[in-house]
Amino acid sequence: MNAVQGDRIVIRGRTVESKDRHGEIIEVRGANGQPPYLVRFDDGHETVVFPGGDFSVEKVGG
Repeated sequence: MNAVQGDRIVIRGRTVESKDRHGEIIEVRGANGQPPYLVRFDDGHETVVFPGGDFSVEKVGG
């Protein structure tokens, strides 16, 4: 998985009751676009994310 600063991310809810979480990658901490990523979620919360199977990246501009 490769990402750049500004890419949008989606973490899918794991249960029917769980909502998807959306955010923006504000810092790529791995080499060559690799994780971990510092993410600012749409609710304002920031955290370092190590992506799992429920994680997808929406590239900037497409």
